[in-house]
Amino acid sequence: MRFTPISRLICRLPRPGSCGHLQSRAFQPDVVPRDSKAKPIKYKIPQFYDPYGPRPPPSEKIIQLAERIGALSEEERGQIMPTLAERLKLPKLQPISTEGMEMGSEGGAAGPKVEEKKAEKTAFDVKLEKFDAAAKIKVIKEVRAFTNLGLKEAKDLVEKVPVVLKQGVTKEEANDMIEKIKAAGGVAVME
Repeated sequence: MRFTPISRLICRLPRPGSCGHLQSRAFQPDVVPRDSKAKPIKYKIPQFYDPYGPRPPPSEKIIQLAERIGALSEEERGQIMPTLAERLKLPKLQPISTEGMEMGSEGGAAGPKVEEKKAEKTAFDVKLEKFDAAAKIKVIKEVRAFTNLGLKEAKDLVEKVPVVLKQGVTKEEANDMIEKIKAAGGVAVME
């Protein structure tokens, strides 16, 4: 590594008077000299930011319409939006599914509905709960048989107990898998 004397580095630095035309501001025509004694310009700052800018006041027709709507009963006001949507041909709103969402205090009322859905369920998941350490190899072989996984993937899957082995199978297939895993020394459940 070479050390250069500091005096050589200082000589290479640009001098204030020898700046190129890009750094010099003395001769630029777009720079307007400012009066140093002039007061700064004060701008009107609004109380809150409105991205759409100032809005014109509502017309007399809109004010009368708002007063007439305010004079209607609760039931009549509830009919305004469907009528306007039909008249203006607005697209109908699609209902949002709340299936699987907890409803808090209504949890007791939602309980029977969940039981009914389980009764009519056609696709099941098979979940491996636990297995005997001595029967680990047999369980891995059974898992490989019905999941089409390689040896390493099946071994990793079995070691992550409890784990879902297969999803979306029929009740008969799920019962068959559970019986095979039980015979191999594992415990599986249907969900």
